[in-house]
Amino acid sequence: SREDIHKDASPLSDSRRSMTFDPEVEKSVREIVDAVRDHGDKAVIEYTRRFDGVTLDRIERVPVEILRELHARVDGAFLDALRGAAVNVRRFHERQLRETCWMEEPDGVRLGLRYLPLDAVGLYVPGGAAAYPSSIVMNAVPAQGAGVRRIAVVTPPGRFHENPHVAAALVELGIEEVYTVGGAQAVAALAFGTESIPRVDKIVGPGNLYVAFAKKMVFGT
Repeated sequence: SREDIHKDASPLSDSRRSMTFDPEVEKSVREIVDAVRDHGDKAVIEYTRRFDGVTLDRIERVPVEILRELHARVDGAFLDALRGAAVNVRRFHERQLRETCWMEEPDGVRLGLRYLPLDAVGLYVPGGAAAYPSSIVMNAVPAQGAGVRRIAVVTPPGRFHENPHVAAALVELGIEEVYTVGGAQAVAALAFGTESIPRVDKIVGPGNLYVAFAKKMVFGT
């Protein structure tokens, strides 16, 4: 069923990784996106129950204490590898930074280019059979280097508390705004904002076909 695909599809699944046009999937995602835009938290909670089998009383940020507890469960070798990866990614993307420049004409006219970071970015972290802490490093570190002030993470509720590696990556990078909601409903929440999830300016991160379609639909918003 479409619900099974939404719940279980892996972002690395060979049969579902492309954005081949699928009118049925597009229709389903459009309904989800429109519902979240119009009804906010209520729609996100309903789709989380329907697709993930998790009943939420309300949408809340994951407490920082929980993130730290999960971080403490990860072995030192993993943390060393994670820190090394973050250093490498940061060093590479620092070379992409553009400097603001100004010039002044003889008549006093001042011309220039200003490069300003986005205020807020949303990061989608898949929650399937495997954990993807590397996607956090590859997406969050460049944003931090550019000076983005707010990074909001959404991830499906299923395995977040079972596999501590995602939380460990978030703690290592100092990211504390985390919501355990996923799917197209989470993308729409980031794009339009809800009562509990403030909107962002850009959404990054891998996901299944439903997530990919949702990101495409909200682009420009």
